[in-house]
Amino acid sequence: MAKATTNSGTNWDLEADVIVIGSGAAGLPAAIRAVEGGASVIVVEANYDVGGHAIISGGHMALGGGTSAQKKYNIADSPDTVFSDLTDWSIVQPNGSPDFRYNDRAVMRAFADHCALTFEFLLANGVEFTDKAPDNHGASTTGNSAPRENHAFWTKGAGLESPNAAAGTGVMRPLEASARAKGVRFLLNYKMTSLIREPATEKKSGRVIAITAQYNPRIMPGATTPLKSFRSEGNMESTLPTMKLRAHKAVIIATGGSTSDINFRRMFDPRLTPVIQVGGEPYTFQDASGELAAMAIGASLWGLANQTLENGATMRTQRALATKYNYTTWKLESPIFPLVRATGFNVKDWQDLILVNQVGKRFYDETKGDVPHGNLAGQVTPYTPNDYRNAENVKFNPTKHSFTHAALAMNEYSEAPDYCAGPVWAIFDADAVQREGWKVVPPYVDPDGYFFAGNTLEELAAAIKNEYQAKPIKGSTLKATVERYNSFVDAGEDKDFGKPAPKYKIQTPPFYAAWGTPVVHDTRAGLRINAKCQVIDMSGKVIPGLYCAGESAGGFNQHGMGRCATQGFIAGTDAAKLERHE
Repeated sequence: MAKATTNSGTNWDLEADVIVIGSGAAGLPAAIRAVEGGASVIVVEANYDVGGHAIISGGHMALGGGTSAQKKYNIADSPDTVFSDLTDWSIVQPNGSPDFRYNDRAVMRAFADHCALTFEFLLANGVEFTDKAPDNHGASTTGNSAPRENHAFWTKGAGLESPNAAAGTGVMRPLEASARAKGVRFLLNYKMTSLIREPATEKKSGRVIAITAQYNPRIMPGATTPLKSFRSEGNMESTLPTMKLRAHKAVIIATGGSTSDINFRRMFDPRLTPVIQVGGEPYTFQDASGELAAMAIGASLWGLANQTLENGATMRTQRALATKYNYTTWKLESPIFPLVRATGFNVKDWQDLILVNQVGKRFYDETKGDVPHGNLAGQVTPYTPNDYRNAENVKFNPTKHSFTHAALAMNEYSEAPDYCAGPVWAIFDADAVQREGWKVVPPYVDPDGYFFAGNTLEELAAAIKNEYQAKPIKGSTLKATVERYNSFVDAGEDKDFGKPAPKYKIQTPPFYAAWGTPVVHDTRAGLRINAKCQVIDMSGKVIPGLYCAGESAGGFNQHGMGRCATQGFIAGTDAAKLERHE
């Protein structure tokens, strides 16, 4: 690949006005808006294909403020209402978590003013949403005053290929196609490793002028060549070990957050040891690369309290069982299935099993479900903005939403230095398999550490061997746990955790144990940005030429693609307006 030489004498492998790092729900809108503003744009993506977490998501898009969809269905909303909703100190989740209290007001004002514009932008760039009124399905922390959740339309076989046949494909593939048609170039399989910032002098502002990137091909087990994107035409192909990319106007960080970096995430929550897996893996990783690179040149973090609040999808529980990557049930046809190894299976009735910790003891009413998805349209009735009585109208039930507290609690096997809570195992029998209709053979389960069977409970306990299981489960402990639970079925009362009228004994061999450990998902804390999505340093000053959007940005406690797309829209629009520097 030919190199360009600037008048400073530096050799650059590639050059563009704007370099976007990441091709997810923030990166692609940023790239499109920048190229629409007249800038040349390169998207640098560490994966073999685009889409990030968004492409394997449920396709839900929380955008309101007076969208065309809201107007069509006579839903009253406005930017002022969005801003008021998402900065209301008086609103709490059903578990008492104050999800709006620590939002950055300037960041929220920018979102409120641009979220309806972003919705129309998505439509103009090929994204289709189901033709129904915005609702609360899949919504979390979207605000009390109006329904704002929209749902991407996607039909398998419609030419919108996906890593896992998920509805988020209906957002990301149209945006990708639009970006390519408008001249955005894509450099796949390269991970950004550092930001290059010029020294600040009387004549120089200390701008971010370039990035370095390392070749990072994805090669599946047993394969000899890297995976290719579904739309490989038009990609810039290179196998240089490292590259330097010059940004004449700006670099936009859209790397997707930090939850895959264990040491980074444990700054906020020490309980999040390696046993906790991450939603979206192994297709895409929230590796904190954007945050770390920006911090290395002086950037500040922001909104750290939001990462510790247990609300919405910050942490997910009780998802797919019997597979390590248990945020979702993976499709057999996925190109990364050799890494996933098992589809996993979902639970129809949580009466069909019990959950035990790494000691083999129950800790929770299995039927209570996920962490709360509250603060939605109409949750508080009556509702008066910023009125102390709003919290009185929330159905407060902390024990219903205590799974993560209990699952991550120390137990007898917790040892220094991390005192890890260890895995969570779903325990059930042959009758449960029949009732649920589960397939308990590969590739639906992963017997290499994530699914086990035994003809007796003692045999099952001895079989449970996993890299995260600190010590073997004692057969006598697991047997005693099951026998006590079976006695609750006879009595019709769970005296330990209040599970309503336990229905089924665990008594028919073979007995099974399936991985059911919680999943950390959203990143709610990240780099400090202003209303233009410019990154701010530790002195409160803008770092010239550096923007951040989406989950790598702090100050906005909300789940989903809506905030990511809106901040990408803002960042790309503003970056294109900057003066070009040679």
